Amino acid sequence: MKIHEKDNVAVAITPINPGETLAGIPAAEAIPAGHKMALAAIRNGENVMKYGFPIGRATQEIAPGQHVHSHNLKTNLRGLEDYSFTPASQPPASLPATRTFQGYRRSCGKVGIRNEIWIINTVGCVNKIAERLVAETNVPGVHTFVHPYGCSQLGCDHVFTQRLLANLVHHPNAAGVLVLGLGCENNHIETFKETLGTWDANRVKFLNTQDVQDEIAEGLKTLEELGQYASGFRRESIPVGELIVGLKCGGSDGLSGITANPLVGSFSNRLTAHGGISLLTEVPEMFGAETLLMNRCTSEAVFGKTVELINGFKQYFISHNQEIYENPSPGNKKGGITTLEEKSLGCTQKGGSSYVTDVLGQNETAKNPGLNLLNGPGNDIVAVTNLTAAGAHLILFTTGRGTPLGAPVPTVKISSNTALATAKPHWTDFDAGVLAAGEAMDSLAEEFFDYIIEVAEGQETKNEANSYREISIFKDGVIL
Repeated sequence: MKIHEKDNVAVAITPINPGETLAGIPAAEAIPAGHKMALAAIRNGENVMKYGFPIGRATQEIAPGQHVHSHNLKTNLRGLEDYSFTPASQPPASLPATRTFQGYRRSCGKVGIRNEIWIINTVGCVNKIAERLVAETNVPGVHTFVHPYGCSQLGCDHVFTQRLLANLVHHPNAAGVLVLGLGCENNHIETFKETLGTWDANRVKFLNTQDVQDEIAEGLKTLEELGQYASGFRRESIPVGELIVGLKCGGSDGLSGITANPLVGSFSNRLTAHGGISLLTEVPEMFGAETLLMNRCTSEAVFGKTVELINGFKQYFISHNQEIYENPSPGNKKGGITTLEEKSLGCTQKGGSSYVTDVLGQNETAKNPGLNLLNGPGNDIVAVTNLTAAGAHLILFTTGRGTPLGAPVPTVKISSNTALATAKPHWTDFDAGVLAAGEAMDSLAEEFFDYIIEVAEGQETKNEANSYREISIFKDGVIL
């Protein structure tokens, strides 16, 4: 498939044998599915074009029909850059705010799509106690998300842990929360309350396990109280514009930027047109495609924040003496992605053509309708944790290689190829690979939007069915 008229490579949707044609050009050698083949002669040092943009430069002469990958293609990207604001002129689309879904309206006014009880641990020392409480309670919908932090951290790491956990406590998918502490940790409950701010005493309960003789009995009793409180909520009609949806990819392949990511981009366009919020993160996977986002910023102030986001994360790499462009991963490369530009041009398609209305620091929560950029790494567990903490009700997670990972919130796995959906049906929620077989984007996007509304109304995702829910808290400092 030739994606853009400017491209000098095409992508093999299925494996191509020598002599078979791809985009009208006979293959000179075998081309694996998802990988690139040259459509014309490419000189040494010449740009390789995909999606209509350079994805790097040739490191040797490449003849038509040859395989284009790591052996003959190298990134063009370098370090920090200067940017200028060239705003797009087309105004953002809007849709009548008539589409609704059935959700839970909390007493604070926020909306949830699940009515669960969450146990949030102030410190990793009580992880096993929390897991015992989940296993032994009779209250339905109780979950905990273990982590190793909350003590022996210094400076920004300690503050980051507190703020992220506080955001989880406030997340509206949880009808009730048990904050479980030990009693001697740095992030002990009385200190954590300062970060937490205001809370509803009916919804949030606290238990220091050192302060009671039988922490399991006390914890089970508290969960019963929270279960009673949660049972008072009923689903009601909520405007779709109140949904906050995280956008994520992991284990991408050569089809991700052709099928799954554009499908999610279509969803993002429609959600933001309804007044909703979509959250795009994985800052290192914006490198090389950042100007496409910058030019869609709604103001020069948002543009400035985007520049700070990109160059700030590059500086993070530099401060640790790491190569900024040491990406993609081995799995990405096996799936056909060669350079970070190629990966980024595919990844950022999850944001569609929506206008960028805000840029969020780590542990900031989303408030402005439209496409929001969220600071954070591409690491899958860290990224889905950050999206959840930023307020995402659910996460759309595209993948070409497959992953069982789930966030605390529903995590919809969208396969870029049908082979993955067939091989891993217990991981996959939606198959975007049918687009490569000729399915029309418009009809599939409509079906996908309806499916996400069903998820918001309670349809269980595979991560929920498998009880695959995890968090990982970003750290960048000293542990005592």
